[in-house]
Amino acid sequence: MSSTPARPERRVTVRRLLEMKVAGEKIAVLTAYDVLFARLVDEAGMDIVLVGDSAGQVVAGHDSTLPVTLEDMIYHGRAVRRGVRRAMVVVDMPFMTFQVSPEETLRNAGRLLKETGAEAVKLEGGDEHAVLHVRALVRAGIPVMGHVGLTPQSVHALGGYRVQGRETEAADRLREDAARLEAAGAFSVVLELVPGPLAGVISRSLAIPTIGIGAGPETDGQVLVLPDMLGLNEGFQPRFLRRFGELGAAARKALADYAVAVRSGQYPGPEHTVE
Repeated sequence: MSSTPARPERRVTVRRLLEMKVAGEKIAVLTAYDVLFARLVDEAGMDIVLVGDSAGQVVAGHDSTLPVTLEDMIYHGRAVRRGVRRAMVVVDMPFMTFQVSPEETLRNAGRLLKETGAEAVKLEGGDEHAVLHVRALVRAGIPVMGHVGLTPQSVHALGGYRVQGRETEAADRLREDAARLEAAGAFSVVLELVPGPLAGVISRSLAIPTIGIGAGPETDGQVLVLPDMLGLNEGFQPRFLRRFGELGAAARKALADYAVAVRSGQYPGPEHTVE
């Protein structure tokens, strides 16, 4: 019996995600950065494909997401959009593309949607300043996914990649940030590295879906970084990560087998030779 899930044909929209929240249907989200993996992720039945600025780490090899540019995200967003037919495509707004002014945020988000074909953008933060930018985008008809908890673009201000919201004051602030994003018109909120019970409280308090990463099982959906969950990013193994494949080991073996076959003259053989 095949383990491949039946792939729904209905195109995922903001309205569909809200319907899933109401119905208690979990929302499956993965990142992608190129057309080949985007096609596989979409065909596997994901509801959202996130073109994450995590590309800075898992594709470009940076230590953080901070060096990622708007042009980087447009490049990856275009590639992913070409591979996706059903899922909603959301593109991260990288560092310093939405912090200066609502007007600049609007210009940059407009470029992302126009030049990639994506349906929505994601930006980090939920304080009073951040929601000004969310409101500007929503007013212009650009769907926005929020992101609170550990916000990787603020990693230096947060003191590293640490769980957020363990203290009472910090937990209250996260609840307020999520509520502000909903009031500003965000259609969804990512909760990253938030204690599970707090993530559950926030999820139940909002009418919009929450997407967790390292936030326990009570959020409305889950997101992982694709190379992490496939076992390609072998040195990264936080507690919240479950590897659903070991492609790093499989790729290493295939590459070694190829080198052996070439050096021994086993490849190419007659069946691989054009007459």
